[in-house]
Order: sequence, then C-alpha cells, then structure tokens
Amino acid sequence: MSVVGFDLGFQNCHVAIARSGGIETVANEFSDRCTPAVVSLGLKNRTIGIAAKNQLITNANNTVSSFKKFHGRAFNDAFVQKEKNNLPFKLVQMKNGGVGVKVNYLEEDHVFSIAQITAMLLTKLKETAENNLKKPVTDCVISVPSFFTDAERRSVLDAAQIVGLNCLKLMNDMTAVALNYGIYKQDLPAPEEKPKIVVFADMGHSSFQLSACAFNKGKLKVLGTAFDPYFGGRNFDEKLVEHFCVEFKTKYRLDVKSKIRAVLRLYQECEKLKKLMSSNSTDLPLNIECFMNDLDVSGRMNRAGFEDLCSDLLQRIEDPLRSLMEQTQLRAEDVSAVEVIGGATRIPAVKERIAKFFGKDVSTTLNADEAVARGCALQCAILSPAFKVREFSVTDVVPYPISLKWSTEADETEGVHEVFSKNHAAPFSKVLTFYRKNAFQIEAFYSDPSAVPYPESKIGQFVVQNICAAKDGEKSKVKVKVRVNTHGIFSVSTASMVERMEVDESEEQTGEMVGDNQSATETLETDKGVQQDSSDAGTQPQVQTDGQHCPPSPETSSGDHKMTETDKGNEKKTDQPPEAKKPKIKVKNIELPIETNLIWQLSKDLLNMYIENEGKMILQDKLEKERNDAKNAVEEYVYEFRDKLSGPYEKFVSDKDQSRFLELLTETENWLYEDGEDQRKQVYIEKLEELKKRGTPIQNRSREAEERPRKFEELGQRLQHYAKIVEEYRNKSEAYQHISSTDMEKVEKCVGETMEWMNNVMNAQAKQRLDQDPVVKVHEIKAKCTSLDSSCHGIVSQPKPKVESPKEEKSVNGVNENHKDGTNSEKHTNNPTQPQQNGACHPNEKSTIDMDFD
Repeated sequence: MSVVGFDLGFQNCHVAIARSGGIETVANEFSDRCTPAVVSLGLKNRTIGIAAKNQLITNANNTVSSFKKFHGRAFNDAFVQKEKNNLPFKLVQMKNGGVGVKVNYLEEDHVFSIAQITAMLLTKLKETAENNLKKPVTDCVISVPSFFTDAERRSVLDAAQIVGLNCLKLMNDMTAVALNYGIYKQDLPAPEEKPKIVVFADMGHSSFQLSACAFNKGKLKVLGTAFDPYFGGRNFDEKLVEHFCVEFKTKYRLDVKSKIRAVLRLYQECEKLKKLMSSNSTDLPLNIECFMNDLDVSGRMNRAGFEDLCSDLLQRIEDPLRSLMEQTQLRAEDVSAVEVIGGATRIPAVKERIAKFFGKDVSTTLNADEAVARGCALQCAILSPAFKVREFSVTDVVPYPISLKWSTEADETEGVHEVFSKNHAAPFSKVLTFYRKNAFQIEAFYSDPSAVPYPESKIGQFVVQNICAAKDGEKSKVKVKVRVNTHGIFSVSTASMVERMEVDESEEQTGEMVGDNQSATETLETDKGVQQDSSDAGTQPQVQTDGQHCPPSPETSSGDHKMTETDKGNEKKTDQPPEAKKPKIKVKNIELPIETNLIWQLSKDLLNMYIENEGKMILQDKLEKERNDAKNAVEEYVYEFRDKLSGPYEKFVSDKDQSRFLELLTETENWLYEDGEDQRKQVYIEKLEELKKRGTPIQNRSREAEERPRKFEELGQRLQHYAKIVEEYRNKSEAYQHISSTDMEKVEKCVGETMEWMNNVMNAQAKQRLDQDPVVKVHEIKAKCTSLDSSCHGIVSQPKPKVESPKEEKSVNGVNENHKDGTNSEKHTNNPTQPQQNGACHPNEKSTIDMDFD
C-alpha cells in the first residue's frame, strides 16, 4: 500500500514517501527533488514540471503557472481580474462562472478548469512517486494553505479524484510542518506537564503563514493560525522587476512591459539575483543577452539597496505575527522556539524581522523546502494500516468562524447560530436539535467575511427533507449533525427525526427506554483524537446544541447524566405507597435525506467528464512518448553507426558497402529533420529496420571476431583436458583403470573428431576476410563445447568403486568400547531448534518507520 505526501506549492512541488527506513523526499526524472508547478500544453502532447518550465518563454501562451490561488473562485473575482493582467496565458470564464485557462492543445483551442490543470500536475507527481516506489500510488495526503476556504479545498479534492488519487486528508501546510517537527522530538514534556510552545513561520513564493503549536509527548495541538495570503517571495521579485524596468527604460529606452517574453526573462533573472543577495552583501550584476531588439542589458544591485527597495514589504511581516499572538494570548517569553521554513525566509531581512519581534534567534532545523511534504507523508503513514508509527495525535483548528442560518416558521424569530468559533478544534462534529413539522433549509456561512480572503461568505445550503409532524400534531424533534471533517471542510453529515412511541413492558428490551418526562440524552460527538467541547455554542428557541446545559423543559435535552427531580423525589418518598407505573417510551431515529448545494461544487457529470478527459490525455502523452522514443532510436542509430564505421567497424565492411551505408545514413539524417520531423511511430520503426538490415551484419561480424578466439581457446583447453585423461589411461594410471576400454575409446574418438573439426574451421576462417561473414560462428563453437562435455564428462568422472574391509569391535562386558554409556552404537546428533524467521514479515503485519532523532 502506498504512503505518499504531496506538497502542492504555488511555485514548486515536492513528493515524500514512507519506506520501512523512514520518510524520504524523492527525485523526479531529472534527479531533482523539486518539481515546478508548471503545465505546458503543446501541439502533440503536454509537458509538466521541469520540462514545462523550460517552455515558459518559448511557449508562453500555452504554459500555465501560478494557478494555485484560482481554485474555487469565480472569474469575476477581484483577485482573478487583478492577476490575469500579469499572466502570459489567457484566463476565460467557464459556463459555471468559474476560472478557465484557454490554451492551444493538439492544434485545437481548449479550455481547462483549474481543477483539471491541478490534476495534470498531480499526474506528474503521482508518476514520480510510482517510479520510486515501483508500485501504483493511490492513497496520499495533500497539503493546502491553512487559509483555504471550503470551496478551494473541495476544488483540490476534485483534482485528486480526477487523477485517481484517494486523498486521505487535506492537511494544512503549517500543521504538516509541526508534525514533521514534533514527532522526532524526544524532549517534549509529559502529557500532564505544561506544553512546549513553538511558532512556525512559512514565507513561500506567494503567501506568509504562521502557526502557534503546543507540544506534549505524543501530542500536537494547534493553538492558532495567522496569515497574509498575498505576501510572499514573488512580491520581492516584483520590486526588483519594477526597479530594472525603470532603469532599462532610462538607460536603453526599452519598454520592457510591452513584450511578455521580456518580462518573463526579467522575472527569472531577478529571482536568481534575489537568491544571490541572500548569501552575498556585495554588489551583484544582472546581465541578460539579447533581451529586447537584439540588445544586451545589464544592471547592479546589492543587499542594502534591495532592503531599502523592499522596506514597505518588510513592514508587512509584523501584522500577522501580532495577530497570532493576540489570538492565542501568548507572550514572546511563552514561546520556546521559532521555526522558519519557505524559500523567502532565506532573505536575511525577513529572518531579522521575525527574530526581532520574538526577541530570540529563529531556528532553521527543518528543511525549508521539504518540511511540508515530509509532514504529509508522516500523516499518511499514521492514517495507513500498512505502517506502524509512534502514536502522535494531531489537533488542528478551524481558521474562520462558521455560523448557521435556518429557515423559520411564522411564530419563530430568525435563527442564526455560530457552531464553530475561530480556532475551534478540528476535525469536530456537533449534533443540533431542531423542532419542525416540515422540511427546512440550513445555510452555512463564514461569520466574519472581512477576515476571509475570499469574496463569497456562503459555504452552502442544506435542505433537510421528509419531516412530518408527530402523531399528536406537535413538532417533531430533528437531530442534525454538522461537522468540520479531516479535510477542514464543513458539512451537514446526517439528519434524523426522533419518533417517540409508547410500548408494552414486554417490548422494553427492543429499543431505547426513557420516561415520559425525559428526552433522549444527546451529547457532542467528536472525531477521534479531538477533545470534547461543549461550551462554545449558544441556545436558540428553535434549536439547541446537544451537550449544552439548557433550562428545564419537556422538549429540551439534558447535557449530563444527572438524576431527574422525579427520581430524587422517589428516593425520598420510599415510605409512601408506590405510584402508578408510567408508560414506557421507545425512541426511534429515522434517517432523513439531505439535499446539499455547495458553492462551486462540481457536478458528478462534469467530474466524470474531467476524469475521462484526463485518461485520454494520459494515453496521448504515452503514445507521443513512444513516437518520440522511436524517432530518437533512429537518430541515435544514425549517429552511433556513422562514428563506428570510421572506427571499430571499418575493417568489417568493404569499401563499397561502407560508402553505400554512409550515404544511406546521411539520407536518413536529412529525412529526420525534414519530412521525417513529424511521422507516425510505425514509420520510424520501419526506418530503423531498414538501417539494421545493413548494420546488423557488420555488428555481428565485429562481435564474432571479438568472441571467436576466446571460444576456440576454451574448446582447445577442454580437448587438452580429455586428451590428457586418455593418455593417462594408456599409461595405466590407477585413477582411470576402473573405466572400461570401450568407454575410453568413445572418449578418444570424440576428442579426435572435435579436434579435427576445430583445426579445419580455424584454417578456413584464417583464409576468410574480416569484411566477409565468418565460416564458423560463436554459437557453433559453444555447441561443440557442450557436445564434447556431454559425451566425455560422464565417462571420465565415473566414481572409483570402494572396497570396505570389516572392522572388529572390542566389547567389554557386552558394552561397546566406544559407547560405554550403554547407548546404541549409531551416532546420535542433537538436532538444534529450527531458526526462527524473525526477519520475515507476516503479510498482515505492519511495516515500521524508523525515526531518526537529531
């Protein structure tokens, strides 16, 4: 079973896998552990990762990058409209109002959704994992930013489903980092002790995320998160680009922004310059050849100038830090360590600002690029039954407060209730109780839209159906379970109608029994590993959160298991005559259907169509790869044979044949770059076969000439061996006198015939030219060796018969001298216990991940 973690970054992606030796970040086909988040669509196929990044400039209009933040957004979203002006590819509006990417693929215009583009990237990452694991990959954990909303998370899940991945969990970036940090620590406080507080800061290419976590032994609890989703390394790149655009306009009179390719090249060079300035404080050059209008451009920048240029950006670092400390009510002295990851944290000024805020040096013990992927792989191993990992519970948080609003009846006030507050533990489930006669609608939304970096505050609408009035005409009790699941997505998971019926005493054992003055006790339902929380929900006239202490009422639920007043009264009045028995009540839960309408949820038909299209594109990629491999095989054969015809193969081909073959190779080479540039796979196969008809005989003659002397030498050595045995037999050697003369004559005859054959073919071969086919081939010499051995070896290796003389045994008083203990004379050996196969693993056993502790 595969255990894989995918870090889907804005600019780059990483893949980590779990093996029995631990967690390993794996490399792609370019031996690079970093795969760019770039997809390039071409006339014949698509390229993904490093190969696609190489086409950012040459195929700019059809190469898609920086698309991560378009998940689950509308095309008319202000963020999308702002971003589309800076992209080389074209964004369009899809039929459902979402964001689509218009590209030319297979010589036709296509529009792909962001989920489809992400699925293409996941296809590449999945292939990388499979190549390293040598088995199919299905189960995985995928990272998402902690500020992603429900719509964005569902879009990522759709992308995983399109490519056939079973995402066990969408894990927040910072939680994955915290897990990767804490699971290896041996010095964490005991569960009952004060936890160790660690702040994690991650500044990537496009966002700045923070998380405060409390660690105890075997336990991680996220206390709070803060973020600036629009601030990252690319903002520093933009500052450099703007600076050099102004400089080049003044110095070279070039309008850089008028050509998208020039802008892309400048971005690439500015990013390299930024990285160099992180490790060098001296003046550094920026040189670009043939930048625009065949002009070479150059500029200079140093770290001090860069920091002055980005002073306004550096001031943005403190706001999320301050927000995090206010949310968690922590002081700087409460924080034990500050861990920084992400490429942009390598900028010295960024680390200095973070260190200054907390008054302590930041730590860089984690791999800045791979920590998220490794944390995801660890989480996948914890969730997978195939691996045994040290027990380590993870409690995440809800990033935004979530409220519910439900449809009301004429005699009721409007119903609004916050079910999950900000930083509420997750995953978590709550059961709400409603009283209704008819179907009703629940709407989920984010309570504080201003704090959500997403234009739509609605999460979805849920209609609870098939509700009917109770038998007495009163409202029915309806229990609705709402949940923030392991992916961080809100849902109304189940709904049931509670039906109360009076039953006879004989039926008491068939159902749940409560008195007529009681209702069934309900409690908050929590997911495994999450602490029960029953103090965050309010009470409304129409609904109650089960587990809440509510005023006594015939209809409300009690949140504990205390005795009722009636029961207490019965205890005190034991001396009074017993009251008449009250009828027993059977409570039956009837499951109710829920109609769900989520914001930006793909329909099943559309999702199935995307799955089918991805399968077709994967097949097309495979066919194009096979076609290119066939073409490359022809090209490789041409170059390789041309070199060898003037080298090692020269003496094995006549001058006339060599001239003709060289001419054919030149014709094939010219054809490859003209008419043969774009042919079907079968055409290249036939072309290669045509070349091999001429080339293979030359190769065979060369190989035969190289191997033939060794085989003749081997055959000669065997002939000498058997001839020597025949000679020793004639000289009456005692070692072979047990062999009959008839058998030895067979050996002598076989040796003589083989020797005569070898001398004849060797003489004939010596007269043959090297450019002619050999008289005798290597496989024939091998056959002679085998024949000689089969005829002679069995005879000369006959065992010599042994004659044993009887041995006398002396006995003393009837006991064998060698066995005075009275045991039998046969030798007894103590048979040791069979070795236990401790190293073998039972098929049902789990593999163990080794933990390395620094």
